[in-house]
Amino acid sequence: MKDYKFTDSEEKFAAILWHNEPIGSGDLVKLCEKEMNWKKSTTYTVLKKLCDKGIFQNDHALVTSLIKKDEYYARQSIRFVEDTFGGSLPKFLTAFIGGKKLSKPQAEELKKLIDEYKEG
Repeated sequence: MKDYKFTDSEEKFAAILWHNEPIGSGDLVKLCEKEMNWKKSTTYTVLKKLCDKGIFQNDHALVTSLIKKDEYYARQSIRFVEDTFGGSLPKFLTAFIGGKKLSKPQAEELKKLIDEYKEG
């Protein structure tokens, strides 16, 4: 799944799957029909594509994720910082904060995270 980014419809599909997994493929078809107005063939086509990408698996009609939601979005966040800010977390934080003041609890939480993940 190295650098795969969902299309909008794939993202909605993934959200349905992550929220309901493990789920039988027949039940997934019904949910996608209800939530996205998809036909059975569309659901199976998208499922196969995302299984081939190593994000989900369909094992004996039981669909589960190989990559959890938090892991997928963490990878997307890292990619965004790399692509947009040359991988510089300080540049990203400066842009994200945008001149606003951090609350004391926010500042303390950031300090704690920095200490926790600081190298040697």
